[in-house]
Amino acid sequence: MDLALWITAGLLASVALLGGITKTFIPKEKLAAQHGGEWTAKAGAGFVKALGILELLAAVGLILPAALDIAPVMVPVTALCWIFLMVGAMVTHGRLGQSKLVMVNSIYLVLAAFIAGGHLAA
Repeated sequence: MDLALWITAGLLASVALLGGITKTFIPKEKLAAQHGGEWTAKAGAGFVKALGILELLAAVGLILPAALDIAPVMVPVTALCWIFLMVGAMVTHGRLGQSKLVMVNSIYLVLAAFIAGGHLAA
């Protein structure tokens, strides 16, 4: 079970890292021109960057606390926060009629729930 939690956390941290780098460092106009990034056209640049920073923090929070054994309770807390972030993403993509992206976000949500549940049950 521990190996499965590490693999899942690594996968989700990679997703969060990629999303965080993208939202933090790529101009929102360029993001808005890409499929899946249309929502950024109506969002403020600060909001998009803030989401990117939250995703970067999530990448760190899913791995480092357990790896360093410093406040490992932060891993399930981070996973629970990721769940809320994915609910928002699902609503946003759903409003834009992007059902495939809603499904992708729901998979990320399930992975985060597995991480949270696995760490809280241990």
